[in-house]
Amino acid sequence: MRISKRMSLILQFCLALPGRSSMRGDVVHDGDSSSNASDSSSSSEESISGSVSVSGSSTVEPISTRVKETYNDTVSGDVEITVNGPGTSAGFREFCPGNTDINDASRAIKDKEKEDCVPYVELKVAFDGIAVMVNPDNPLECISKDDLYAIAGPESEGNTWEDAQALASSLGSTTTGWPSGTIDVIAPGTESGTYGSFIEIVLEKKAEARAEEGAVSLLVDENGDDVFIRTDYAGQPDDNVIIEGIASSSNGFGWVGFAFAAAAGDAVKVLEVLNPDTGECVAPSIETVADGSYPVSRSLYIYVNTDKAATNPALVSYVDYYLGDGYQDGVEKCVRTRCWICSSSC
Repeated sequence: MRISKRMSLILQFCLALPGRSSMRGDVVHDGDSSSNASDSSSSSEESISGSVSVSGSSTVEPISTRVKETYNDTVSGDVEITVNGPGTSAGFREFCPGNTDINDASRAIKDKEKEDCVPYVELKVAFDGIAVMVNPDNPLECISKDDLYAIAGPESEGNTWEDAQALASSLGSTTTGWPSGTIDVIAPGTESGTYGSFIEIVLEKKAEARAEEGAVSLLVDENGDDVFIRTDYAGQPDDNVIIEGIASSSNGFGWVGFAFAAAAGDAVKVLEVLNPDTGECVAPSIETVADGSYPVSRSLYIYVNTDKAATNPALVSYVDYYLGDGYQDGVEKCVRTRCWICSSSC
């Protein structure tokens, strides 16, 4: 079976038209490349051999791993595929210099990362919700973005639920049922795309507005970027450790990709989040993440090095399978058990 026309066109289009969008709404970036993808697209799977390296998001890692497994079971050839998940940011630090073929990402690439990055195509593969969690003994059931800002934002200088409630109330929150005691924030580290997505979706706009009002002075990190999270924040790189920590701490609070929270079952309580447009509390689910009614949702991506795709038929074959049969044979099975939602562009 030959590499599909779809994948060949995506690669050729991204190499021919820098900075524009390819078919399926995917973002392309040409860098300084003058490569041609036509050689890769003409290879047959029967003759394919080589290797593919995938790194990046721990949230996307199980999807890419499942596709890898079904690819190896389905496609003829001798292709060695490695997949690991150190986090989206750590993945881009390997991907942009050309050390890996694919970066899994739970957020879009940042402008600073684009500045010195290999040519790539951005492919949206799924949607995911970020689950906000507390210990099962916590009386909270629904929480607003103002509440989340009061707990985790840059004005969150207090360490108790009472402090957070007072700040949230001053921001207009009417949430009831707050617990008492010291908040134990256990959430993703800065390397995680989930960390970045939570800040972008929940904290950033509110923090910028409050800074303009003079209510808070934002700190600046070593990269010159404003800091939108509480100053005493210390992240945890392992999603499973986050869940275990919240499950064992009566005042535990944190967030992970919905797939990990759903897999935890009753060990943690996943809170509903107030939808500001409807005024209704919405629980994360396959349906609410897919239709956008759950307020803390995001897209999941894979980024493919198009220079490497031009010379590596194994990479083109794997990505082509990922976008085609891999969804039927791999991703959709993974979705049903781990709660990712297929992108409308799949």
